[in-house]
Amino acid sequence: MAADGFWGNPDSARAVVDELKQIKARLDPLTATERLLEELDVMLELVAEDETPANVADAAALAERAAASMTELEFHVMLDGEYDACSAFLSVQAGAGGTDSCDWAAMLLRMYARWAERQGFEVEVVDRLEAEEAGIRSATLLIKGQWAYGYLRAEMGVHRLVRLSRFDAQHRRQTAFAAVEVSPDLEDSEPIEIRPEDLRVDTYRSGGAGGQHVNKTDSAVRLTHLPTGLVVACQSERSQHKNRHTAMKMLQAKLVARQATEREAKLAGLQGEQTDIGFGHQIRSYVLHPYQMVKDHRTDHETGNTAAVLDGDIQPFIETYLRSRRKS
Repeated sequence: MAADGFWGNPDSARAVVDELKQIKARLDPLTATERLLEELDVMLELVAEDETPANVADAAALAERAAASMTELEFHVMLDGEYDACSAFLSVQAGAGGTDSCDWAAMLLRMYARWAERQGFEVEVVDRLEAEEAGIRSATLLIKGQWAYGYLRAEMGVHRLVRLSRFDAQHRRQTAFAAVEVSPDLEDSEPIEIRPEDLRVDTYRSGGAGGQHVNKTDSAVRLTHLPTGLVVACQSERSQHKNRHTAMKMLQAKLVARQATEREAKLAGLQGEQTDIGFGHQIRSYVLHPYQMVKDHRTDHETGNTAAVLDGDIQPFIETYLRSRRKS
């Protein structure tokens, strides 16, 4: 980075800077943990020589910090996938359940936005398609930050909600489903080639509250990858060019995630993924009636504090899944 002319090529420079950030994200927790353990060794020697209450308390506090640092380091070791350090595109799509499923999709979107804020990530709404009565048909968030994809890949799948419906005149219990899809945010230099003849480009007017240009120009862009049937859309910017650029990044990310999924399925000898957003395919159930329970069916991790989970407290589910995946 100190070489002459390094900043002359912005794209190349950005790639090197991003690589440096990823390396530092791996090494910094390791060196920090090492320093804590060295300090703990010194403190234990001091306690052995002078076992005063103050020294013992300081050693205990330092040991607790070192243990927490070791736990965090152990967890980062599990994020060893090729794209785990990347930011992530997270998409939520309503499934079976009518209006309740659209409302459920909006609840999930808020849950992930709250989780991202707690983790210190930056959240940007890339696309949002409102439902007719309530909630959303689909939406995509760009969650920016180190390890966002590594964490969120644990959330891919169908999520099931059981509750007393707010949209049923008789207030009966209803079941709703929504699907979560996650793909890494790749750099522009990533060698993913998409042929122009494999794309169908549609433009349309952006949704939203309005404004000088928002609902008056065809700035929103939808891309369809004909060979795979993958569809992405972006309407976050007023510029059609910027929306198309973001949509291309999303499509590239989806293609990479699809390739990785197919590769894992082949290695595991699977027939392929179940894609129906309905009964029998859920990875996690959120039951609000007749009892309160959130349970992950892959790990059996569960909690009765449904309000906290829906407010973004999903880190225990993520960590439990990644640990179980590591063991398997």
